[in-house]
Amino acid sequence: MGLIVQKFGGTSVGSAERILNVANRVIQEKERGHDIVVVVSAMGKTTDQLVSLADEITSKPSRREMDMLLTTGEQVTIALLTMALQARGYEAVSYTGAQAGIVTESRHGNARITQINDEKISENLAEGKIVVAAGFQGMDEHGEITTLGRGGSDTTAVALAAALKADKCDIYTDVTGVYTTDPRYVKGARKLAGISYDEMLELANLGAGVLHPRAVEFAKNYHVPLEVRSSMHEERGTLIEEESTLEENLIVKGIAFEDQVTRVTVCGLPNRLQTLSTIFTTLAGKGVNVDIIIQSVTDQDHASISFSVKTADLEDTIEILEKNKSMLNFSKIESEKGLSKVSIVGSGMVSNPGVAAEMFSVLAEEGIAVKMVSTSEIKVSTVVNQEDMVRAVESLHEAFELSGRKASIS
Repeated sequence: MGLIVQKFGGTSVGSAERILNVANRVIQEKERGHDIVVVVSAMGKTTDQLVSLADEITSKPSRREMDMLLTTGEQVTIALLTMALQARGYEAVSYTGAQAGIVTESRHGNARITQINDEKISENLAEGKIVVAAGFQGMDEHGEITTLGRGGSDTTAVALAAALKADKCDIYTDVTGVYTTDPRYVKGARKLAGISYDEMLELANLGAGVLHPRAVEFAKNYHVPLEVRSSMHEERGTLIEEESTLEENLIVKGIAFEDQVTRVTVCGLPNRLQTLSTIFTTLAGKGVNVDIIIQSVTDQDHASISFSVKTADLEDTIEILEKNKSMLNFSKIESEKGLSKVSIVGSGMVSNPGVAAEMFSVLAEEGIAVKMVSTSEIKVSTVVNQEDMVRAVESLHEAFELSGRKASIS
């Protein structure tokens, strides 16, 4: 017996039939003798529909009222799932994020969890009840309803698992686990039996959408074992833990990629020690996330800085830089759209120094130009033309033998 937190995403609860299926999965674990906390998202495309409704009313809705609106989606799901469990004869109770004791910072739209008051949930578990909690939402210290941003239900589930000292957190989704790369693009992609927190965090940050980075951070910080599983099929998923021994033969565990990347180059900056901190502090202060950074010294007094941003952030990035041109003292801004980022990830790269060289060699053989590079101990990221993205992923997946054969470095 133990305590398991189960999380079901929007696709898994997208209809009454699927909610009944989720109830069956919950009951299976309950019948095995476990205490169960279930975290659910809004049904199907409910959140998108609510956003569209807001757009019909106004082009600039307040963040507070958007949180009030969007949190109703999960409230529908928790009530329906609880009804389904009760109809099967099981004691169950539903809670919104606020009722579940999830306290967040005072920030609408993308708040972080600061505290969980788990007394109410613990009391219900002690009474043998199944607790169904709304994901994606909480309440700040002033009693304001907040939302946790993209992937918020994953974060809710892992945070509750950490607070309750759960034995495990199962993330049920529409895929059967974490794959070596996106199987929609690469036919040879296969499900991994296991992966480490650090590897999963890199993949999530680099574009793998199966788990949100903030949820993986919570799991790593509080040592919560995660398993990504299918809500539709009865099979084991991918176990995420501190150090996975299930795929030891792989030097590279996965390949992540994302499109809609733009390179921005700020030319003619003064070549001073504080230039880098000034430019990126200015962008960060306005909420612009910068990724790969390259600095080039053009002469003794001047430098150029190139960095990548999401294409959707390009307009804001240029506007912020232009508004601060007198302070930053640059000459011009150049940008290049139509790019993508392709990354290889694996803890085995630490002890195998030839991995980066192999990656560049493979891309060169394919005639794929590398425009930017970023590395860490367990990943290498490259920026390439968007039209080359899928070909780059396919060639790297084959070169590092991720379809199942033992990986090697030539």
